[in-house]
Amino acid sequence: MSSEIPSPAARLRALVARPGIRLMPCCFDALSARLVERAGFELTFMSGFAVSAARAGLPDTGLLSYGEMVDVGQAITGAISLPVIGDGDTGYGNAVNVKRTVRGYARAGFACVMIEDQLTPKRCGHTRGKAVVGRSEACVRIRAAVDAREELRNEGRDILVMARTDARATHGLDEAIDRARAFAEIGADILFVEAPKTERELEHIGGALAAPLMVNLVEDGDTPWLAPERLAELGFKIAAYPLALLGASVRAMRDALEQLREGRPAERRVSFPELREIVGFDWYDAEAGRYALRDGD
Repeated sequence: MSSEIPSPAARLRALVARPGIRLMPCCFDALSARLVERAGFELTFMSGFAVSAARAGLPDTGLLSYGEMVDVGQAITGAISLPVIGDGDTGYGNAVNVKRTVRGYARAGFACVMIEDQLTPKRCGHTRGKAVVGRSEACVRIRAAVDAREELRNEGRDILVMARTDARATHGLDEAIDRARAFAEIGADILFVEAPKTERELEHIGGALAAPLMVNLVEDGDTPWLAPERLAELGFKIAAYPLALLGASVRAMRDALEQLREGRPAERRVSFPELREIVGFDWYDAEAGRYALRDGD
């Protein structure tokens, strides 16, 4: 019997093959990713919006570079054992850049990379002012990503490709579904039609596309907030919650700052001992103890 540990991509592939829907809180750094894992979720996603905000205090408008995203991604995948999907934006350039992005995300330990069809500079999917490239160029991006995936497999490495379209906002739902169908024919592993506006549109997407589907649920965003059971009935395999942790942490920090302004400790917080445990002081002390010199050494 082989004792080989399945790759992150293999574990993600197995998750989406199972019946039902996987709930996926999105992370923005190693600590938030660790909290997702400790809460018992099965996978997470490195959100471009959240990373832009947390790392640079900037909007999700294509301002962070490939290198910055890979750097954050390596910290996330190194801190947890969950499969992580990485936001690869538009691939950071032409088809050759897309291939480099897929390879770099695979080296960083991601289970999957998401590539989208927005025009550079891209924008958050639930904001106004988006634009997409033509369908042919969008397909070229996904073809490059799939080619990179296959080249990696030939080298003994593995990563999945999620193909995203934002065409619903600019060209209508039918064009978005046609693009997603074309992406599936090219070989994308997971499809993501961003920002449908009604439950009927979600039902249409689920009925029209056969590949595993992700839905993106942004509080106060464009897509209706449906129960996981209903989303599963509509045909979705992954429900992403991209800003839940970022929004909650910003609110908590603002409340804490108000309390500190009044000279009071923050009311809603974990204890110092629990915080030490979460970040790994017990692990560190145990590891350091294994290598401590004894008297007479």
